[in-house]
Amino acid sequence: MEILDLDGVALAIDHCGPEGAPALLLIAGGAQSMDWWTPELCERLSAGDMQVIRYDHRDTGRSTASPPGRPGYTGDDLAADPLRILDALGIADAHLMGMSMGGGIAQIVAVRAPERVRSLALIETSPVGGDHGVLPPPTPEVAATWEEPEPEIDWSDEAAVIDYRVDVERPYAGPLGFDEARVRALATREVRRSRDMAASMSNHFLAAPGASADPAGITVPTLIVHSEDDPMFPMPHGEALARAIDGAVLLRLEGVGHEIPPPAVWGAVLPALRNHVMTA
Repeated sequence: MEILDLDGVALAIDHCGPEGAPALLLIAGGAQSMDWWTPELCERLSAGDMQVIRYDHRDTGRSTASPPGRPGYTGDDLAADPLRILDALGIADAHLMGMSMGGGIAQIVAVRAPERVRSLALIETSPVGGDHGVLPPPTPEVAATWEEPEPEIDWSDEAAVIDYRVDVERPYAGPLGFDEARVRALATREVRRSRDMAASMSNHFLAAPGASADPAGITVPTLIVHSEDDPMFPMPHGEALARAIDGAVLLRLEGVGHEIPPPAVWGAVLPALRNHVMTA
């Protein structure tokens, strides 16, 4: 892992694969550190012929942390961070793969700086601009998590914070089921790496939103990976992206929730992702 100091902002990055090879930058979802892109997933994506870079968003992992409830940045800052990272690494252009909020960031970068983007892979996300009609809301189970009062958490109690981080993920699982052992291992790694989990779990959702970007302006090859069972962004969100982006390909999954594709579907998803990137 490496910490980049970019204009006073610390961003933690990690990469695998050969330097100088085509670069794939992974952009995690809201309140997610790089840990949700597991080393095993990164190694499989790299396969020895691509450099795969993951990073901690601000307020996650080892990156800069603002006080809980007071994010010192906006959505535009989060959307500019991928280019800051590529600049610091001397990478002229890269393939971008984003999950949920990360998919929104990837769309914004592709619209605003198309010369820096070689291809997009958009996972369980939604258009970040344009007119797509009325798209369906999250399931009642997911929506209820925003309406219920936040539990009182002792953020100094590691075991309690890990339990909370695991519970946050439960409503987002799909019909394949909630793999508690796997999620708990990821949550434990994240909690033990993070500067401030209280900031991690709230600040992204409190930051002032950035400017929208119509995905119809995306001109690079785009693969959309979306589950029929996503409880946060039901399938019409993925279909709307596929309609908006000229030439986009929609890979439909079943059984997966609102999550980075889990190992159960790697056999179908990873070859498609690698083929998309390597032929773009």
